[in-house]
Amino acid sequence: MSQSCRVLCGFFGICSGWICLLLATCTNDWVMTCSFGMHTCLKMDELESKGLWAECVISTSLYHCSTLNQILALPAYIQTSRALMVSASLLGLVSVLLALLATPCVRLGDESDGTKRKRALFGGILSLIMALCGLVSTVWFPIGAHHEDGLMSFGFSLYTGWLGSALSFLGGLVLTCCSGSDDAPAQRPEKRFYYSKQSGLTDSVQATNNHAKSAHV
Repeated sequence: MSQSCRVLCGFFGICSGWICLLLATCTNDWVMTCSFGMHTCLKMDELESKGLWAECVISTSLYHCSTLNQILALPAYIQTSRALMVSASLLGLVSVLLALLATPCVRLGDESDGTKRKRALFGGILSLIMALCGLVSTVWFPIGAHHEDGLMSFGFSLYTGWLGSALSFLGGLVLTCCSGSDDAPAQRPEKRFYYSKQSGLTDSVQATNNHAKSAHV
């Protein structure tokens, strides 16, 4: 696979993972909690959907959400998951921009390929950190919810967060480990001959050393 294909694959992986992590951060369908069975909770209107920012009560005739705005009173797992997901979203923005600028179709001025490889490497490292933040948050949150309220099932947001972490990790891995230059065989310099009025046919090295006015044959 060529250098351009590797960079493009890494960019699309990071961009897709970042979008998934943003969706997981903004939505509140992380876990479904209940201390009883599913039918009992539905009858008693005690089935809850919990996320980073709100708790929602779900039943056959009611869907009501209450915002979790008391920051100091929140459990540690919610506060930590919030901080990690917000950090992942911000890191993802920087990582996507760096990966975009490292693609072969974007070039800033007369920058060299080495500069683009360094930019791709830095974007890949940020993507790996973003994936780690998303993974820790999406694993810790359901464990904390299970110990606090009784976990019944995972929600859509949690699956989206896992998918985003996996895509960000793969994209960052591609940019970090596979962003080196292609191993192209070294080409031998062509043997060029020049014609000089004083010495006839000479090679390129002699022509350069003598600084003769010559014409390329």
